[in-house]
Amino acid sequence: MKALRKLLDNIKPHVSKGGRFEMLHSTYDAFETLLFVPDRTNKNGVHVRDAIDLKRTMMMVVFAMVPALVFGIWNTGYQHHLALGESASFLDNILHGVLRVVPILVVSYATALGLEFGFAQMRKHEVNEGVLVSGMLIPLIIPIDTPLWMVAIATAFAIIIGKEVFGGTGMNIWNPALLARAFLFFAYPAQMSGDIVWISGLGSMENLPDGFSGATALAAAVEGNISNFSFMDSFLGFIPGSIGETSTLAILLGAMFLIITGVGSWKVMLSVFVGGYLMALVFNLIGLNPLMQVEAHHHLVLGGFAFGAVFMATDPVSATRTEQGKWIYGFLIGVFAIMIRVFNPAYPEGMMLAILLMNTFAPLIDHFVVQANIKRRLKRAVVKA
Repeated sequence: MKALRKLLDNIKPHVSKGGRFEMLHSTYDAFETLLFVPDRTNKNGVHVRDAIDLKRTMMMVVFAMVPALVFGIWNTGYQHHLALGESASFLDNILHGVLRVVPILVVSYATALGLEFGFAQMRKHEVNEGVLVSGMLIPLIIPIDTPLWMVAIATAFAIIIGKEVFGGTGMNIWNPALLARAFLFFAYPAQMSGDIVWISGLGSMENLPDGFSGATALAAAVEGNISNFSFMDSFLGFIPGSIGETSTLAILLGAMFLIITGVGSWKVMLSVFVGGYLMALVFNLIGLNPLMQVEAHHHLVLGGFAFGAVFMATDPVSATRTEQGKWIYGFLIGVFAIMIRVFNPAYPEGMMLAILLMNTFAPLIDHFVVQANIKRRLKRAVVKA
């Protein structure tokens, strides 16, 4: 590390003000502060001292997604060989998954980082750290057979329209990665829906096993065939779906990491699951369509519900800030996710729209919580004559 520190110190004068490559200062600063904790603090205004800075916080989120990513890589290979009716080894599944998932990751990060560095250079600002999370989130919430050019376009949309137009990290209204998913779904519905997009290469396969369709568990639930997917298979993730959303177990491992490190809000996570479970119980009592008849606990491990609860709803920028507001915000996300899923069988994946909706109303929730606290304190106040 000393050698690396010495190398950076030798480069620094050339990219500092007055140096030959002054225009590359933002790029240099991004790499330096990623490798070493910055040696500077705020000079004015109110600020809070903490053990980690924003870069370290964002890296914690990336690390938390690693279990879901690794399982998604394996499951990509597993679902591919299952579709062919072949029995493949663990390594064969991993190898196939790497060949299909890694290019999506590379395109996502290359596009996101390229745009982020470009905006930083033009504005002469520091590189914002949120791109580290968005670059990982976007590949994990899309189907495995999404074309790479679509990944690039969606990532660019998320960075430019979802974040930069609002002023960069910390200023965006909606979760950028979810905007990328929404953009893909509404701009290219043919490539983002149906059965063939969830399993790599399914569209070009011939002589598939009898009865094999590639349908996700949610799609099967719409048709009343959820019995084809057991709760345990759905929980462990042995089902078709978006790359990082199938295994609730892997997602919960990431949730534990976020909670232990204090990066993710357990209040938001828990309230999302509670809201979704209670709403599903209500629909179980009504039972008017197949989705209403799906057991409440099974709803929580289908589609992107768990992934959204852990990694999307907890986004500190687009979520509520007040402690009471976190309970309300998360509960409503769970309620609306199940409502959209049940009432709109053409698009049973309601988690994306539920989170984007509550992102919009998060400031309003915080406003009412703060105003309610102010009113309670005023009632307790004693005015002396």
